[in-house]
Amino acid sequence: MKSYNQSCPVARALDVFGDRWTLLVLRELLIQGPSRYTDLARGLPGIATSVLADRLRQLEESGLIRRELAPPPIATTLFHLTEEGRAVEPILVTLGRWGAEHLDKPGPDAEVQFHWFPFAASLYLHGHAPEGLPVVIQLETPVGSAVIDVNVEGVRTHIGTTTSPDLTIRGAPENVIEFLSSKTSPAESRSGVTVEGDVAILADFPYLVAS
Repeated sequence: MKSYNQSCPVARALDVFGDRWTLLVLRELLIQGPSRYTDLARGLPGIATSVLADRLRQLEESGLIRRELAPPPIATTLFHLTEEGRAVEPILVTLGRWGAEHLDKPGPDAEVQFHWFPFAASLYLHGHAPEGLPVVIQLETPVGSAVIDVNVEGVRTHIGTTTSPDLTIRGAPENVIEFLSSKTSPAESRSGVTVEGDVAILADFPYLVAS
């Protein structure tokens, strides 16, 4: 990408992140963790092979990712976020919260991947108060299950289930996100979401209780 050549922090950030797909590559590494090239391509439907290779090269040159040759049985190159790359997480969280407020229902041609869902749900649990942590939240939907782990180091998600979660939220993915973003109680929610466990822990998350 050609530099804006402006002595401005926003312009400097866009010199690095302004190209199409760049922030989504970082999103995938944030969600998936260390990833193979094929993992990234699968999580970025529509990206051209040459574009993905170029974005990875640019991010590596900027110090946001690093590559590692993993030993057998993996025996392939893995791409990792560096500490500098992980520092971009608050930007993605802020963009995601804004986007959730303006997200239309997916059309018939829209790409939907389940591993995006727990990250989208977790956007509302960032900026947490440290009291009562760690917290483990199980998300149960008709199309899959996911876990959100919240501790003093931050918020992380993964696909699957956990034993003895502090809170279980059940519903369609879009309804769970609507519930978490609307600051309504389960009794007030009309989205078909049910909650089991210590509902009071949601009060520990400032974003959920903000007016």
